Amino acid sequence: MFPGKNLSSKSSIAPTVLTPNIICQFWRRQIETVLSTVEATHPQLVIIDSIQTMYAEAATGVAGGVAQVTYAVQRIMRLAKTYHISFIIIGHVTKEGYLAGPKTLEHMVDTVLYLEGERFASFRILRCVKNRFGTTNEVGVFEMAGGGLVEVKNLSQLFLGEESVKASGNIITSIVEGNRALLLEIQALTSITNFGYPKRTTAGFDSNRLQLLTAILGKRAGLNLSNQDIYINVVGGLKIDEPAADLAVALAVVSSLKDIVVENTVVVGELGLSGELRFVPNLEKRIVEAEKLGFKKIICPRGRAEIKNSKIKILQVKTLQEAIGLI
Repeated sequence: MFPGKNLSSKSSIAPTVLTPNIICQFWRRQIETVLSTVEATHPQLVIIDSIQTMYAEAATGVAGGVAQVTYAVQRIMRLAKTYHISFIIIGHVTKEGYLAGPKTLEHMVDTVLYLEGERFASFRILRCVKNRFGTTNEVGVFEMAGGGLVEVKNLSQLFLGEESVKASGNIITSIVEGNRALLLEIQALTSITNFGYPKRTTAGFDSNRLQLLTAILGKRAGLNLSNQDIYINVVGGLKIDEPAADLAVALAVVSSLKDIVVENTVVVGELGLSGELRFVPNLEKRIVEAEKLGFKKIICPRGRAEIKNSKIKILQVKTLQEAIGLI
């Protein structure tokens, strides 16, 4: 449901049907008025923006409260099943990134979609966390252009840095979003700290995870990072949550510290506290994606991945020390 334009909130103009059987546009926020008009016009699709602003006379509490939201969704669900009308319900999101309002809202609907993205980044990820009629392993990546959201087809090529820039501290890693493998560039910068306590700053990577990796590098690899400020950046504005990027971040720090340039190499692996590399899922997909984009080598844990007739050189290692020796 889209709010109408140039209409006063005190006006009593009836809801307007823009295109028959496609979508209806309303300005009123009373759920009874909206649903009665939908029942009379039988559109194929109704978008409600947002459910927290709808108000029902029969329910108690203020708009957006538990009673109001629950009652409104129950009425919408009953009407949708009766007349086979599709409803897209847009909800507010809290500061923590969760859907605002009662948790029962997620249980009542058929599909829950989250549109994620950084404020100053042009990319948006549409992630499905619940789907009664299909898989939740697919994600859509879109770019905000002048005419709206545009689908991004070659994701890995878009998130990689400029090929002409060859600098230390840059490592390519592979993450899995849904059913697809993406190649991302990890940038690390180390510099001697000017204060007594070194800084650990990240963009797109968990800062607590960086503290853990720094401790592993100091204990297991014998690197003195106590006097080094460490900065980590994920190119493209995406956030990395899976631990498969641990080894890439660690080697990026080593590359910057030792001023070593790593080229044509993809790094994948989860680091344990003892410095061992743990197996990561979907390793075959990551290898195929790296080969498709023309990389020559991939450093990964020793595991169950068997890629036959592969043109990329697969370097399997057991420990962090072995991976550092390869670069």
